[in-house]
Amino acid sequence: MITLASDFGSPYPAAMKGVILQRTDARLVDVAHDFPRQDVRSAAFWLREVLPYFPPATHLVVVDPGVGTDRNALVLRAGDHVLVGPDNGVLLPAARQLADDFDLERYVVDETRVESPAPTGSVPPGEPTTSSDPDGPASNTFHGRDVFAPAAAEAHEVGPDGLETLEFLEPATEYVSFEFPEPTLSTDRAVGEVLVVDDFGNAITNVPGSFLADRERITVDGQQVPVGDTFASVPVGDRLATVGSHGYVELDVNRGRGDEAFGLEPGDQVGLEPADENGDT
Repeated sequence: MITLASDFGSPYPAAMKGVILQRTDARLVDVAHDFPRQDVRSAAFWLREVLPYFPPATHLVVVDPGVGTDRNALVLRAGDHVLVGPDNGVLLPAARQLADDFDLERYVVDETRVESPAPTGSVPPGEPTTSSDPDGPASNTFHGRDVFAPAAAEAHEVGPDGLETLEFLEPATEYVSFEFPEPTLSTDRAVGEVLVVDDFGNAITNVPGSFLADRERITVDGQQVPVGDTFASVPVGDRLATVGSHGYVELDVNRGRGDEAFGLEPGDQVGLEPADENGDT
């Protein structure tokens, strides 16, 4: 299968699917096309959390605020998986989850050698559906359709062990790395950062869930909140701290928006401390 993920919304992903289906009969699976626009870190976080649950596949990712610049296009082999997307770090966290560093191979796409697509109705039957421009992609603003989709289709056809046979790929000697920020931890304090806010308004921090172990209450930037195993641990509308499915501390509201209740957004620093049974820090 080939999975697709982007910040495109609709209808742009349909064009990528059309290009892929001109080249392969792979099963196409949408991961998400509503990632926050041009937010590389948010996309990288969710891909790291989601892609490891897929069987071996080719993963096409287009969150590309640098489209039209001199940023490279990458194809990564991560164990039995292949990832295709811009060289801005968005692929790396997921790739590291899918394979150890020693089992990662990185390739740069020579965009001038990718067979760029054309609408099937614009060429005579039997003729190749390529761009009329032999020196590069058909568009400088839609590399998802004209570079990444064709590359993903070709990578799918040869599989992870055949990438080196693709003429448009060259081994990558340099690439943009990416690491999520690390929290500062001690026994009685954690200073972390909000990594993402999900569609429910849950503010997901980079503080490991173990910080909440055996605690009934904590303070969040001086505001006291209970610690709960589930949202229903507190009445509807109340705030709480809990451990999300990703293993990090979340700041939430039962049937409400934690980001609004705590006044937080991605990138904000947050300090967590234990509170005693009387609610004092």
